[in-house]
Amino acid sequence: MRTRIGIYLGLYCESHAITAATARNSLSQRVFFMVAMNQIIKWKNTMFTRTTAPVHIAVIGGTGISSLPGFELAATLDIDTPWGKPSSPIAILQHPSPTTGKPIPIAFLSRHGLHHEYAPHEVKNRANIAALRHIGVRTIIAFSAVGSLQEEVRPRDFIVPDQIIDRTKGIRPFTFFEGGMVGHVGFGDPFDKKLAEIVRRCGHALEGEGVTLHDKGTIICMEGPQFSTRAESNLYRTWGGSVVNMSALPEAKLAREAEIAYQMICMATDYDCWRGDGEEDVNVAMVMAHMKANAENARRFVGAVLNELSKEEHGEQVLAKHLDGQMKGAGAMTKKEGRGKEAEKKLQWLFPGYLD
Repeated sequence: MRTRIGIYLGLYCESHAITAATARNSLSQRVFFMVAMNQIIKWKNTMFTRTTAPVHIAVIGGTGISSLPGFELAATLDIDTPWGKPSSPIAILQHPSPTTGKPIPIAFLSRHGLHHEYAPHEVKNRANIAALRHIGVRTIIAFSAVGSLQEEVRPRDFIVPDQIIDRTKGIRPFTFFEGGMVGHVGFGDPFDKKLAEIVRRCGHALEGEGVTLHDKGTIICMEGPQFSTRAESNLYRTWGGSVVNMSALPEAKLAREAEIAYQMICMATDYDCWRGDGEEDVNVAMVMAHMKANAENARRFVGAVLNELSKEEHGEQVLAKHLDGQMKGAGAMTKKEGRGKEAEKKLQWLFPGYLD
């Protein structure tokens, strides 16, 4: 009971920006209150997921989706993982179930940080995915701005991609399995097929209301942070690339390793640089202008998906039962005598009970 009171006090103080200085007057009281508050916040960060129902659905916001207006903030989690802290604190939002009306928790994480301070190659991908898995997430809807590589994919169109070509350069840590722990996972279809079907249905239901949707597409995920050369952009077109971004990987790979159903929603903001002689080349101002103009449609699309996933009929899908346990065999690949102790400890945090 005391722990719960401490949790609620910590959440209340955070949400109301109350500090020790404003809450207490005397020096001794201020010192005591500051120490107590620090401990309370630590308890809250670790105990929240143990004393409430797990959060099964998460949204990873990118350029263009930095929040979900209309959702009630229930808590903010500042989680430490064996791979460091996530790119941002995890906001736990409440979303009413369309079938029962009861609030369903949704986790929201900002890929590039609360103030867009992380470049694509600096995003804390492993910590992001690990933290979400740790609080119970089994389904992720990710959002990303993309450049179009095809004439028919126009700026402000939405794409539900089904494939990825990796053009990153190994700068970004891209696996949980290393340092004496070997694990392999299938990645032939990098996005979750059943989840993609739900997302597509939601997008098509909004067509005619400002939303144009392309059902499939191949993402070229490049390293960045610079945009493509014209030669690269034209090469990607010959490969069958539909759009180009800097965020799909290793996010999608890590989600698969973590047994999380993952689907990205992309919004085109430009034609990269393959189309002309420089006048129409992508630039930051162009990207942000299209994102701002289409932000409401993007939020409506993501909101519609969350509304659909909250229905009881999608319970099995949301829990990603079809992925459950696929990494259990990973621990058996490396014999106990050869396991890196630190790597094993990290994986035990991510997959409790898998390596026993």
